[in-house]
Amino acid sequence: IQDPKELAKHIFEDLEPDFGAKIKSGDFLVAGDNFGCGSSREQAPVALKAAGISAVLAKGYARIFYRNAFNVGLCLVECDTRFIDDMDELELDIEHNVVRNISKGINIDIKPVPRIMMEFLKRGGVIEYFKEKKGFEGLV
Repeated sequence: IQDPKELAKHIFEDLEPDFGAKIKSGDFLVAGDNFGCGSSREQAPVALKAAGISAVLAKGYARIFYRNAFNVGLCLVECDTRFIDDMDELELDIEHNVVRNISKGINIDIKPVPRIMMEFLKRGGVIEYFKEKKGFEGLV
């Protein structure tokens, strides 16, 4: 399966068969540590993005998944997720490095997203970044 929308239908189906159908555009996916471990291909973050996930909030990420996600324009945020429960209303303020848990009335600090990764996100991924920049100019 190469169609991103088709891939999105199968997100976490081994854990919860209808998980993909429950996602609404703009939702956050909240996870624990080393999220994306074992995922060395871009299809996983492509599927999450195609499903409508606006950002993944986790304690940490597998290195290859982290890079692939930003390559395709999927936002990953590192933070302590212990104080986030299923269906909590969240607001991500990436510019001020905070996730607001509206449901609980608390703020959770996030690790700042590297500048270059922010640039990738603003343009929808690394390919679009390089198309706009026409190469490596301004990368460093």
